[in-house]
Amino acid sequence: MSNTTVERQNLIEAVNTLPDEAVSELASFVEYLRYKTLQPQNSEPPKQNFLLTIAGLGKSDQSNTSDSDEEILRNEIDPIYGWSSRPEDRP
Repeated sequence: MSNTTVERQNLIEAVNTLPDEAVSELASFVEYLRYKTLQPQNSEPPKQNFLLTIAGLGKSDQSNTSDSDEEILRNEIDPIYGWSSRPEDRP
């Protein structure tokens, strides 16, 4: 008799000794295990974090922006209108 057959027989004997309340809990667990094994296994590599993707981290042409952050902000902020780049937001 194979090892799997012996294990199945031991499980059947163990289930037969359980009280009725535990059998319904076991049935739910077995149903979950069946569901889990029938799900297709995802073979794709994990996707990059959404926030990192939209932020574009690591895609900057500049190697170290911390040394020139004030200069970058000075170039990005309109001296009159501030941060707004849309004309309808300007006063």
